[in-house]
Amino acid sequence: MKITLVSNYINHHQIPFCNEIAKRYGTAGRDQDVDAEGFCFIQTSDMESDRKAMGWDGSDLSKLPEYVWLTFGAAGDEVKCRKRILVSDVVIFGGCEDESFIKPRLDKGLFTFRYSERMYREGQWKFITPRGLIRKYKDHTAYNRSPVYLLCAGAYVASDFGIFGAYKNKMYKWGYFPEFREYDEDTLMGKKDKDSVVILWVARFIKLKHPERALRAAKYLKDKKTDFTLRMIGEGPERKASEELAESLGISDCVRFCDFMPPEKVRDEMEKADVFLFTSDRLEGWGAVINESMNSGCAVIAEADVGASSYLIESGVNGYIYHGQNMLNAYTEKLVTDRSIRQGMGRNAYRTIKQNWTPAVAAKRLELMIDALLPESRGESDVPSSYMIKSGPGSADRPRSEKSIRRSAIAVHEFREI
Repeated sequence: MKITLVSNYINHHQIPFCNEIAKRYGTAGRDQDVDAEGFCFIQTSDMESDRKAMGWDGSDLSKLPEYVWLTFGAAGDEVKCRKRILVSDVVIFGGCEDESFIKPRLDKGLFTFRYSERMYREGQWKFITPRGLIRKYKDHTAYNRSPVYLLCAGAYVASDFGIFGAYKNKMYKWGYFPEFREYDEDTLMGKKDKDSVVILWVARFIKLKHPERALRAAKYLKDKKTDFTLRMIGEGPERKASEELAESLGISDCVRFCDFMPPEKVRDEMEKADVFLFTSDRLEGWGAVINESMNSGCAVIAEADVGASSYLIESGVNGYIYHGQNMLNAYTEKLVTDRSIRQGMGRNAYRTIKQNWTPAVAAKRLELMIDALLPESRGESDVPSSYMIKSGPGSADRPRSEKSIRRSAIAVHEFREI
């Protein structure tokens, strides 16, 4: 089978999943013919300079897997990449803003997945613009009767696409699947069993990440005379303002600002942390550090408007989902002061990722989807009429209102082992 994933660029969060696909289908190397069997990743643009400064260069082929093809630069071949898109049995388009790569395949009625984060990050009111509606119809709704399916990378994606009637009964839960580290649970949780609780925050210091929310939670804890340390890892334009806010709040003695660290070092820090705070707003499409911190046995507190929150966290069972500073403060205090709940949620978080959200699980789910949907799209009669994946990635999603999704997300369930 020829399977191709097309996106703006590859990064360390995508490579583990792509490696698993290549294990299942083989590798179509960039030096091979366009008709080569196996998996390839087509990268359509170079990476931004600020991301390169963080240690990742998505255009340096010497550091990339053999399955990565480029459409640009001296090593790229756009003509070959466009041909590959048309001859592939399955193509997944994700993060590709140039519709000229996508439309020829859709117009031929070829089996296709679109892989998308939420569309209306700034608010669904934007859908009412006539120009926007026409564009969405041409790119999406017009293909409702074609073999085109939507992989929803976040809990609000189906809601966004549903408001203009696209992908009816063809939306599936999906996400991002960074590296999975397997641990002995007792050994992992033993790293966290210290006198002082470590709270971790990891992100670029930019406005949408809202580092001030973590700092105000720390102020609340200090006023409660709670024993903790908040570690904030990252760099960015809001770093200095955050340091000044910590000083003005009188919490500099319990907050540690750390410079950028490579991904593997961040994972080491997660293993030692007890609680992980994810404070981004709705502009955050997914939030892969939620996967990573749950994999590391952290009890995670994540904002409800973030794409990954509702898919990964069952509030009160394997973490907490909050909305508003008061809720963030209360949940942080709960976890810092209750070791039993904190460690229980950390174990449940690890199990959630291991059971449903690893790159290997995702690749298997994708294979099941292809086996079920591709024959149907070709009109073959000896295939099941119903879809078999009932929960987690690959299970069906449906449009709901943003309020309904948020309300369900923040509803706290009774703690239990999973």
